[in-house]
Amino acid sequence: MPSALAIELPSEGATAALAARLAGLARAGDVIALKGPLGSGKTTFARAFIRARLGTHEEVPSPTFTLVETYGSVPPQIWHFDLFRLERPEDVWELGIEDALAGGISLIEWPERMGALLPRERLEIEFAFGAAPDARTAVLAPSPSWAGRIGDPLV
Repeated sequence: MPSALAIELPSEGATAALAARLAGLARAGDVIALKGPLGSGKTTFARAFIRARLGTHEEVPSPTFTLVETYGSVPPQIWHFDLFRLERPEDVWELGIEDALAGGISLIEWPERMGALLPRERLEIEFAFGAAPDARTAVLAPSPSWAGRIGDPLV
């Protein structure tokens, strides 16, 4: 993947702004892999992305227990995966990942659980805790198709 871009996110609002910016750039077939420790902002980013993409403030539950939630009635549909509880990489097929990859926009928390099944063409975002309680750092590692869309500066 091309070189990574580190972005300081001083607040939850900054995380939401990043998510909204990327939601405007996403297109059918895109994969956004969300990495980082528990509580680092993966679900916060996903919620803001979904709300920005749909233009709504609807409830966006974490798919921690369901493993996947879908949003939007007009293509491309958004697929939000939380693979934390996935036991084996191949279990992702039972969640409908092939449909998501074929024509949806996939937000995948804990993408490392997919192993070699994780598509190479993706935008990887790794979240880390910042100095202040609400601060985060996001390191974006875009594949070639994403690198051309992101530009610099991003936010």
